[in-house]
Amino acid sequence: MARHSTSMEPDYFESMFRETSDPWDLETSAYEQGKFADSIGALSERAYSNGFEVGCAKGVLTLKLAERCAALLAIDVSETALNAARRRVGHHDQLAFARMEFPKHAPQDKFDLVVLSEVAYYWDDGDIGRAADWLASHLLPGGDLLLVHFTGETDYPQSGDGAVAKLFAPLDRSMTVRTSHRRPRYRLDLWRREP
Repeated sequence: MARHSTSMEPDYFESMFRETSDPWDLETSAYEQGKFADSIGALSERAYSNGFEVGCAKGVLTLKLAERCAALLAIDVSETALNAARRRVGHHDQLAFARMEFPKHAPQDKFDLVVLSEVAYYWDDGDIGRAADWLASHLLPGGDLLLVHFTGETDYPQSGDGAVAKLFAPLDRSMTVRTSHRRPRYRLDLWRREP
């Protein structure tokens, strides 16, 4: 299977959300529900002051993250997905949505939680480098970075394992690995920025 050589374009995701009501079966799959529960469980009982979720899709995980964050910014490149997420989540004062193509465009705020769930393998090496640079200056000391990625074969620019390794390489001196485990189809990594 030939890999894409550049980051996946926003149109790819917009088409996915326009063509089917539930791409990747995020709302209905027992696998996805188990993965979301594993993601929230990895955060233990910690509460966060300012969270940032990249690639929120239709907001299934977003709603669970909002319960842990005093403020949460959830972004996606698909306006169709964002509209569905807004409908799903309803009104929460602490929650904001934005259409943003991260890491080409990124918020200037600092965060104590950043969630990259099923997104880093869509990026080419240049975008992974940009994401690492942004994290180095926008993840607060003591803040957590949660990564969850499919480990099977894809035609994306990176494998799940490759994306995580490339993201960790420039950050390893500033991060402590809090959790790293594999399930049958995905890996979950939780890194904490050194205080």
